[in-house]
Amino acid sequence: MALLPSPLGTLPPATVIEPVDFDSFWARTLLAARTVDLAVQRSAVEQPLTEIHYWDLTFSGFGGNRVHAWLSRPASQDGRSLPCVVQIPGYGRGRGLAGENPLVAAAGFAHLLLDVRGQGFGYGTGGDTPDPDAGAPETPGVVTRGITSRETYYYRRLIVDAVRGVDAVRALPDIDSDRVFVMGNSQGGGVALAVAGLVPDLLGVTVSVPFLCDIPAVYQVAQGEPYAELARYLAVRRDGREQVLQTLAYVDGVNHARRAHAPSLWALGLRDTCCPTVGGQQALAAYAGTADVEIYPDNGHEAGEFHFVRRQLEWLRERCASTPTC
Repeated sequence: MALLPSPLGTLPPATVIEPVDFDSFWARTLLAARTVDLAVQRSAVEQPLTEIHYWDLTFSGFGGNRVHAWLSRPASQDGRSLPCVVQIPGYGRGRGLAGENPLVAAAGFAHLLLDVRGQGFGYGTGGDTPDPDAGAPETPGVVTRGITSRETYYYRRLIVDAVRGVDAVRALPDIDSDRVFVMGNSQGGGVALAVAGLVPDLLGVTVSVPFLCDIPAVYQVAQGEPYAELARYLAVRRDGREQVLQTLAYVDGVNHARRAHAPSLWALGLRDTCCPTVGGQQALAAYAGTADVEIYPDNGHEAGEFHFVRRQLEWLRERCASTPTC
Protein backbone atom coordinates (compact mmCIF):
# COMPACT_ATOMS: atom_id res chain seq x y z
CA MET A 1 0.00 0.00 0.00
CA ALA A 2 1.47 3.32 -1.07
CA LEU A 3 1.10 6.31 1.26
CA LEU A 4 0.03 9.42 -0.66
CA PRO A 5 -0.33 13.06 0.33
CA SER A 6 -3.51 13.85 2.25
CA PRO A 7 -6.36 13.79 1.22
CA LEU A 8 -5.34 11.08 -1.27
CA GLY A 9 -4.88 8.41 1.42
CA THR A 10 -3.71 4.93 0.45
CA LEU A 11 -4.03 2.88 -2.73
CA PRO A 12 -4.13 -0.79 -3.59
CA PRO A 13 -1.39 -1.96 -5.98
CA ALA A 14 -1.63 -0.70 -9.55
CA THR A 15 -3.30 -3.07 -11.99
CA VAL A 16 -0.93 -2.46 -14.90
CA ILE A 17 1.62 -5.22 -15.41
CA GLU A 18 5.24 -4.27 -16.04
CA PRO A 19 6.59 -6.19 -19.06
CA VAL A 20 9.84 -8.04 -18.40
CA ASP A 21 11.39 -6.49 -21.50
CA PHE A 22 10.10 -2.96 -20.83
CA ASP A 23 13.56 -1.40 -20.55
CA SER A 24 15.06 -3.27 -23.48
CA PHE A 25 12.08 -2.40 -25.69
CA TRP A 26 12.46 1.31 -25.03
CA ALA A 27 16.25 1.21 -25.27
CA ARG A 28 15.94 -0.43 -28.68
CA THR A 29 13.24 2.03 -29.73
CA LEU A 30 15.29 5.11 -28.81
CA LEU A 31 18.48 3.70 -30.26
CA ALA A 32 16.74 3.26 -33.60
CA ALA A 33 15.28 6.76 -33.43
CA ARG A 34 18.65 8.30 -32.65
CA THR A 35 20.36 6.69 -35.61
CA VAL A 36 18.46 9.21 -37.78
CA ASP A 37 19.90 12.70 -37.97
CA LEU A 38 17.77 15.16 -36.00
CA ALA A 39 18.22 17.68 -38.83
CA VAL A 40 16.88 20.51 -36.66
CA GLN A 41 15.64 23.47 -38.69
CA ARG A 42 14.09 26.70 -37.43
CA SER A 43 12.61 29.64 -39.26
CA ALA A 44 11.26 32.84 -37.72
CA VAL A 45 7.52 33.43 -37.98
CA GLU A 46 5.49 36.61 -37.74
CA GLN A 47 2.94 36.86 -34.95
CA PRO A 48 1.42 39.77 -33.02
CA LEU A 49 3.34 39.48 -29.72
CA THR A 50 6.22 41.92 -30.02
CA GLU A 51 7.87 40.88 -26.75
CA ILE A 52 8.18 37.20 -27.73
CA HIS A 53 10.01 35.73 -30.71
CA TYR A 54 8.67 32.60 -32.42
CA TRP A 55 10.19 30.04 -34.74
CA ASP A 56 8.72 27.11 -36.64
CA LEU A 57 11.08 24.36 -35.53
CA THR A 58 11.19 20.97 -37.23
CA PHE A 59 13.16 17.84 -36.40
CA SER A 60 13.20 14.11 -37.14
CA GLY A 61 10.94 12.14 -34.82
CA PHE A 62 9.86 8.51 -34.89
CA GLY A 63 10.80 6.77 -38.13
CA GLY A 64 12.56 9.90 -39.33
CA ASN A 65 9.18 11.61 -39.79
CA ARG A 66 9.40 15.40 -39.66
CA VAL A 67 7.79 16.84 -36.54
CA HIS A 68 6.79 20.48 -36.14
CA ALA A 69 6.90 22.57 -32.97
CA TRP A 70 6.75 26.21 -31.98
CA LEU A 71 9.92 27.46 -30.35
CA SER A 72 9.45 30.74 -28.50
CA ARG A 73 11.52 32.86 -26.15
CA PRO A 74 11.38 36.38 -24.69
CA ALA A 75 12.69 38.98 -27.11
CA SER A 76 14.55 40.68 -24.27
CA GLN A 77 16.73 37.58 -23.82
CA ASP A 78 18.13 37.37 -27.35
CA GLY A 79 21.68 36.05 -27.30
CA ARG A 80 21.35 34.47 -23.87
CA SER A 81 21.35 30.71 -23.29
CA LEU A 82 18.00 29.99 -21.63
CA PRO A 83 16.47 27.04 -19.81
CA CYS A 84 13.78 25.41 -21.92
CA VAL A 85 10.37 23.89 -21.23
CA VAL A 86 9.25 21.18 -23.67
CA GLN A 87 5.45 20.96 -23.58
CA ILE A 88 3.27 18.14 -24.97
CA PRO A 89 -0.37 19.16 -25.69
CA GLY A 90 -3.48 17.36 -24.49
CA TYR A 91 -5.57 14.92 -26.49
CA GLY A 92 -6.88 16.21 -29.81
CA ARG A 93 -4.76 19.33 -29.67
CA GLY A 94 -2.02 20.46 -32.00
CA ARG A 95 0.44 23.26 -31.51
CA GLY A 96 -2.15 25.82 -32.62
CA LEU A 97 -1.08 29.21 -33.94
CA ALA A 98 2.16 31.02 -33.23
CA GLY A 99 1.46 33.32 -30.27
CA GLU A 100 -1.43 31.22 -28.95
CA ASN A 101 0.43 29.90 -25.89
CA PRO A 102 2.81 32.67 -24.75
CA LEU A 103 2.89 32.22 -20.97
CA VAL A 104 6.03 30.08 -20.60
CA ALA A 105 8.10 32.39 -22.79
CA ALA A 106 6.58 35.44 -21.09
CA ALA A 107 7.87 34.02 -17.79
CA GLY A 108 11.44 34.11 -19.12
CA PHE A 109 11.98 30.60 -20.49
CA ALA A 110 12.51 29.18 -23.92
CA HIS A 111 9.42 27.13 -24.79
CA LEU A 112 9.07 24.25 -27.24
CA LEU A 113 5.40 23.46 -27.87
CA LEU A 114 5.32 20.11 -29.63
CA ASP A 115 2.91 19.49 -32.46
CA VAL A 116 1.20 16.13 -31.87
CA ARG A 117 1.40 13.84 -34.90
CA GLY A 118 -1.95 13.04 -36.44
CA GLN A 119 -3.91 15.19 -33.99
CA GLY A 120 -4.88 18.84 -33.87
CA PHE A 121 -8.42 17.83 -34.80
CA GLY A 122 -10.39 19.54 -32.04
CA TYR A 123 -10.68 22.06 -29.19
CA GLY A 124 -9.98 25.00 -31.46
CA THR A 125 -6.35 24.15 -32.18
CA GLY A 126 -4.66 23.02 -35.36
CA GLY A 127 -1.79 20.71 -36.14
CA ASP A 128 0.75 20.47 -38.93
CA THR A 129 2.40 17.09 -38.29
CA PRO A 130 0.95 14.00 -40.02
CA ASP A 131 1.25 10.45 -38.74
CA PRO A 132 2.57 8.65 -41.85
CA ASP A 133 2.58 5.24 -40.12
CA ALA A 134 -1.04 5.52 -39.06
CA GLY A 135 -2.85 3.21 -41.43
CA ALA A 136 -6.59 3.05 -40.87
CA PRO A 137 -7.63 3.99 -37.32
CA GLU A 138 -9.17 1.15 -35.37
CA THR A 139 -11.77 3.52 -33.89
CA PRO A 140 -12.12 7.27 -34.48
CA GLY A 141 -9.27 9.06 -32.75
CA VAL A 142 -5.81 7.65 -32.04
CA VAL A 143 -6.09 5.67 -28.79
CA THR A 144 -6.49 2.31 -30.54
CA ARG A 145 -4.38 3.09 -33.62
CA GLY A 146 -1.97 0.17 -34.10
CA ILE A 147 -2.89 -1.20 -30.68
CA THR A 148 -2.51 -4.87 -31.59
CA SER A 149 1.28 -4.58 -31.28
CA ARG A 150 3.70 -2.57 -29.18
CA GLU A 151 5.71 -2.01 -32.38
CA THR A 152 2.88 -0.32 -34.26
CA TYR A 153 1.09 1.44 -31.42
CA TYR A 154 0.45 5.14 -31.88
CA TYR A 155 1.75 6.24 -28.48
CA ARG A 156 5.11 4.60 -29.11
CA ARG A 157 5.54 7.06 -31.96
CA LEU A 158 4.34 10.07 -29.98
CA ILE A 159 6.59 9.28 -27.00
CA VAL A 160 9.60 9.02 -29.32
CA ASP A 161 8.65 12.38 -30.90
CA ALA A 162 8.62 13.97 -27.44
CA VAL A 163 12.00 12.49 -26.48
CA ARG A 164 13.44 13.71 -29.75
CA GLY A 165 11.96 17.13 -29.02
CA VAL A 166 14.16 17.23 -25.91
CA ASP A 167 17.11 16.13 -28.06
CA ALA A 168 16.29 18.89 -30.55
CA VAL A 169 16.27 21.77 -28.07
CA ARG A 170 19.50 20.49 -26.54
CA ALA A 171 21.12 20.79 -29.95
CA LEU A 172 20.36 24.53 -30.14
CA PRO A 173 23.13 27.00 -29.23
CA ASP A 174 20.78 29.37 -27.38
CA ILE A 175 19.33 26.67 -25.09
CA ASP A 176 20.98 25.62 -21.84
CA SER A 177 21.04 21.87 -22.48
CA ASP A 178 21.51 21.09 -18.78
CA ARG A 179 18.30 22.87 -17.87
CA VAL A 180 15.45 21.30 -19.77
CA PHE A 181 12.00 20.62 -18.32
CA VAL A 182 9.06 18.64 -19.69
CA MET A 183 5.46 19.69 -19.11
CA GLY A 184 2.10 18.19 -19.97
CA ASN A 185 -1.59 18.14 -19.14
CA SER A 186 -3.84 15.10 -19.67
CA GLN A 187 -2.38 13.28 -22.72
CA GLY A 188 0.60 15.59 -22.38
CA GLY A 189 0.96 14.57 -18.74
CA GLY A 190 1.10 10.88 -19.58
CA VAL A 191 3.65 11.49 -22.33
CA ALA A 192 5.68 13.81 -20.08
CA LEU A 193 5.93 10.96 -17.55
CA ALA A 194 7.24 8.68 -20.28
CA VAL A 195 9.84 11.26 -21.30
CA ALA A 196 10.88 11.68 -17.67
CA GLY A 197 11.35 7.92 -17.39
CA LEU A 198 13.34 7.71 -20.63
CA VAL A 199 15.50 10.84 -20.35
CA PRO A 200 17.50 10.60 -17.13
CA ASP A 201 18.85 14.13 -16.73
CA LEU A 202 15.90 16.52 -16.93
CA LEU A 203 15.85 19.46 -14.54
CA GLY A 204 12.19 18.82 -13.77
CA VAL A 205 8.80 17.60 -14.96
CA THR A 206 5.31 19.00 -14.39
CA VAL A 207 2.29 16.73 -14.78
CA SER A 208 -1.40 17.54 -14.46
CA VAL A 209 -4.42 15.19 -14.63
CA PRO A 210 -2.43 12.59 -16.58
CA PHE A 211 -3.94 10.30 -19.20
CA LEU A 212 -2.49 6.80 -19.86
CA CYS A 213 -1.86 5.87 -16.21
CA ASP A 214 -2.89 2.49 -14.76
CA ILE A 215 -4.95 2.07 -17.91
CA PRO A 216 -6.48 -1.38 -17.13
CA ALA A 217 -8.26 0.05 -14.09
CA VAL A 218 -8.97 3.57 -15.29
CA TYR A 219 -10.57 2.90 -18.68
CA GLN A 220 -13.31 0.88 -16.98
CA VAL A 221 -14.49 3.78 -14.82
CA ALA A 222 -13.68 6.78 -17.05
CA GLN A 223 -16.60 8.65 -18.57
CA GLY A 224 -16.47 9.80 -22.18
CA GLU A 225 -13.52 10.34 -24.47
CA PRO A 226 -10.74 9.43 -24.97
CA TYR A 227 -10.95 6.24 -22.89
CA ALA A 228 -14.30 5.47 -24.55
CA GLU A 229 -12.33 4.74 -27.74
CA LEU A 230 -10.66 1.83 -25.96
CA ALA A 231 -13.95 0.55 -24.53
CA ARG A 232 -15.64 0.67 -27.95
CA TYR A 233 -12.75 -1.22 -29.51
CA LEU A 234 -12.81 -3.99 -26.91
CA ALA A 235 -16.61 -4.21 -26.99
CA VAL A 236 -16.29 -5.47 -30.58
CA ARG A 237 -12.94 -7.28 -30.40
CA ARG A 238 -13.71 -9.32 -27.32
CA ASP A 239 -10.87 -11.78 -27.81
CA GLY A 240 -8.25 -9.03 -28.15
CA ARG A 241 -8.27 -7.70 -24.60
CA GLU A 242 -5.16 -9.49 -23.34
CA GLN A 243 -3.03 -8.34 -26.29
CA VAL A 244 -4.35 -4.78 -26.03
CA LEU A 245 -3.49 -4.53 -22.33
CA GLN A 246 -0.06 -5.96 -23.04
CA THR A 247 0.56 -3.24 -25.65
CA LEU A 248 -0.69 -0.51 -23.33
CA ALA A 249 1.69 -1.61 -20.57
CA TYR A 250 4.63 -0.28 -22.59
CA VAL A 251 3.22 3.27 -22.62
CA ASP A 252 1.54 3.27 -19.21
CA GLY A 253 2.65 6.21 -17.09
CA VAL A 254 2.91 4.06 -13.97
CA ASN A 255 5.66 1.96 -15.52
CA HIS A 256 7.49 5.06 -16.78
CA ALA A 257 7.08 6.85 -13.43
CA ARG A 258 9.01 4.05 -11.72
CA ARG A 259 12.02 5.09 -13.80
CA ALA A 260 11.65 8.87 -13.52
CA HIS A 261 13.96 10.65 -11.08
CA ALA A 262 13.65 14.34 -12.01
CA PRO A 263 11.96 16.56 -9.40
CA SER A 264 8.28 16.85 -10.27
CA LEU A 265 5.18 18.96 -9.75
CA TRP A 266 1.73 17.38 -10.03
CA ALA A 267 -1.89 18.56 -10.21
CA LEU A 268 -4.84 16.24 -9.57
CA GLY A 269 -8.54 17.08 -9.70
CA LEU A 270 -10.36 14.69 -7.38
CA ARG A 271 -13.63 14.94 -9.37
CA ASP A 272 -11.95 14.03 -12.67
CA THR A 273 -14.14 11.63 -14.64
CA CYS A 274 -12.29 12.00 -17.95
CA CYS A 275 -9.01 10.65 -16.54
CA PRO A 276 -10.14 9.37 -13.11
CA THR A 277 -7.78 10.41 -10.37
CA VAL A 278 -6.80 6.88 -9.43
CA GLY A 279 -4.56 6.75 -12.53
CA GLY A 280 -2.66 9.86 -11.55
CA GLN A 281 -2.51 8.64 -7.95
CA GLN A 282 -0.96 5.35 -9.02
CA ALA A 283 1.63 7.13 -11.18
CA LEU A 284 2.40 9.53 -8.35
CA ALA A 285 2.80 6.65 -5.89
CA ALA A 286 5.17 4.91 -8.32
CA TYR A 287 7.22 8.01 -9.11
CA ALA A 288 10.90 7.45 -8.30
CA GLY A 289 11.82 11.12 -7.84
CA THR A 290 10.62 13.82 -5.50
CA ALA A 291 7.12 15.20 -6.01
CA ASP A 292 5.25 18.37 -5.05
CA VAL A 293 1.50 17.88 -5.37
CA GLU A 294 -1.34 20.34 -5.88
CA ILE A 295 -4.71 18.76 -5.11
CA TYR A 296 -8.01 20.30 -6.23
CA PRO A 297 -10.77 18.45 -4.33
CA ASP A 298 -13.67 20.19 -6.08
CA ASN A 299 -12.31 20.19 -9.63
CA GLY A 300 -12.44 17.65 -12.40
CA HIS A 301 -10.28 17.33 -15.49
CA GLU A 302 -9.82 21.10 -15.59
CA ALA A 303 -8.04 20.80 -12.21
CA GLY A 304 -6.33 24.07 -11.30
CA GLU A 305 -6.44 25.74 -14.74
CA PHE A 306 -4.56 29.07 -14.52
CA HIS A 307 -4.19 28.65 -10.77
CA PHE A 308 -1.97 25.65 -11.50
CA VAL A 309 -0.28 27.31 -14.51
CA ARG A 310 0.82 30.09 -12.17
CA ARG A 311 2.10 27.51 -9.69
CA GLN A 312 3.98 25.75 -12.51
CA LEU A 313 5.75 28.95 -13.54
CA GLU A 314 6.68 29.67 -9.93
CA TRP A 315 7.97 26.11 -9.53
CA LEU A 316 10.05 26.31 -12.71
CA ARG A 317 11.66 29.49 -11.43
CA GLU A 318 12.29 27.87 -8.03
CA ARG A 319 13.99 24.95 -9.73
CA CYS A 320 16.16 27.32 -11.78
CA ALA A 321 17.00 29.40 -8.73
CA SER A 322 18.39 26.28 -7.08
CA THR A 323 20.88 25.80 -9.95
CA PRO A 324 23.64 28.42 -10.18
CA THR A 325 23.70 29.13 -13.92
CA CYS A 326 19.96 29.22 -14.55
